[in-house]
Amino acid sequence: MNNCIGAGNLKHFILFLVYMWICITYCLCLLGANYFFCSDVSCEFNSVLIQLVRVLTVIGILFFLFLSSMLMNVTYGIMTGIGTIDRMKKKANNTMNFSVEEPIHLKDVFGIAPYWQWIIPCDPVFEDDEVVMGWRL
Repeated sequence: MNNCIGAGNLKHFILFLVYMWICITYCLCLLGANYFFCSDVSCEFNSVLIQLVRVLTVIGILFFLFLSSMLMNVTYGIMTGIGTIDRMKKKANNTMNFSVEEPIHLKDVFGIAPYWQWIIPCDPVFEDDEVVMGWRL
């Protein structure tokens, strides 16, 4: 994406990861269902299609694992209030136990809109933009 993830685009990044995770899960389920549960004569796979299914399954599982790890990383960052770079610096300096950060409130990620609007990819509206962006404490 070639962009830093911050308060202004964290919601969009989370939604991107969730949408892609749902998409790859659906694709793997659809691929598996068509490959393993197809008993009709018209859907028999020839040797080329079998190799293609295997390659697509491996690629799909790799993407699934990557997206799952990215989602866990973002969730951990929200739960601890520590960004990835700060966490890596604290681990390198062995100062993780001295962290004073607080968890990020979900309204500071998704805005003050009703819960059902959190899944819509629109810019969040914050109670106080300056506090969320870190311009004022």
